[in-house]
Amino acid sequence: MTTGADLVPGFEAPVHRALTEPILLAGAPRAIAILNGTLAAAIGLGLRLWILGLMLGLAGHGAAAWAARRDPLFVDVVRRHLRYPTHLGV
Repeated sequence: MTTGADLVPGFEAPVHRALTEPILLAGAPRAIAILNGTLAAAIGLGLRLWILGLMLGLAGHGAAAWAARRDPLFVDVVRRHLRYPTHLGV
């Protein structure tokens, strides 16, 4: 923790909160929300299974928003987790 005596004048800059927070789209990470919406639209419109597409879209977005509420960077954490091999696997 720095105190006022530790700061050098002229060497501090305010950082806006928007620069450090992830970009969310309706509560879910933007890339996941776009992928989920595209998949739901392809099933709903392309295959003409609009009830299944709507249900898949709502369930997928709800799950992504729930995960982002618990950890906004969950996509990066999962991606990093899948990259490392399991050393203590069964």
